[in-house]
Amino acid sequence: MRLHDPWVLLVWLLIPLVFWLQRRTGSEAAVRYPSLALLRSLTQTGKRRWRWILPLFRGAALFLLVLALARPQLGKAESQYSGEGIDIVLAVDISSSMLSEDFNLERGRANRLEVVKSVVRDFVTARGGDRIGLVLFSARPYTQCPLTLDHGWLLQNLDRAEIGMIEDGTAIGSALATAAGRLEHSEAKSKIVILLTDGQNNAGRVSPLTAADAASALGIKVYTIGAGTRGLAPYPTRDAFGNTVYRPIQVDIDEETLANIAQTTGGRYFRATNTASLQSIYETIDQLERTPFRAPLYLDYYELYPWCIVWALALIGLETGLNHTLLRKLP
Repeated sequence: MRLHDPWVLLVWLLIPLVFWLQRRTGSEAAVRYPSLALLRSLTQTGKRRWRWILPLFRGAALFLLVLALARPQLGKAESQYSGEGIDIVLAVDISSSMLSEDFNLERGRANRLEVVKSVVRDFVTARGGDRIGLVLFSARPYTQCPLTLDHGWLLQNLDRAEIGMIEDGTAIGSALATAAGRLEHSEAKSKIVILLTDGQNNAGRVSPLTAADAASALGIKVYTIGAGTRGLAPYPTRDAFGNTVYRPIQVDIDEETLANIAQTTGGRYFRATNTASLQSIYETIDQLERTPFRAPLYLDYYELYPWCIVWALALIGLETGLNHTLLRKLP
């Protein structure tokens, strides 16, 4: 059983206030005579002694009406949900070198970030039961999306990632420290960081190996990916006439540091030299990080609020009927 809108129950706190205001303001005089001497001679009958029950009926009716607004629901169709129970933070390099166009998509040549977005989208889609977060970094890290099960929102944040939104540089250590911080208080069965970069650490205040030691102490496994072809990569620039031209730049990935990070934390280092190898790497990580569990999942719920309304109306009708018959008051 669950409440669809449990916050509505806060209205219950107002019910005592309603009765208090009613008692304080009172009501218009029911007997309009110059003297009450005649009424003082009347004794209270046995039935009138039960008038105290009328406010209880009214209060119970209000209680049930508020409960109806909260929409109590009872699960009636149960199935077994299979999930992984893994929290994942994706740390993606968005430094200017990620503009190098040594990868390909279906439409042709594309820069590294475009390809990473495409591959990560497929990876996230395949991890429906896991919480996933996104950290972008260049000269400093930035949490683009905290851990969430709302993968649609995560992918929207991934699509908004652009080169140049953070000052240029490559802060691998700081990025890893930020990603690990997002997992520090996680209670998931497995916690991993997938860090992708195409360069060497040249910014930030935390060294990569120090961040790796901290991640290891927190029980976080780090998979590192070096993205970029071997040798020279075409990098787009503008000539004097504003046209896009390409000049070759040396791909300079600190593979030794990335391998040490992975080894320190119990993960693995991968090198992606093209789109196919990058896809294969994420597929491999997807298969390595599977910790299945089964839990009950209610697929359909039976709405209970109509019963609350029925009983509330019955109590209101009973209170009104008694107030005008057996428990009526003068005149």
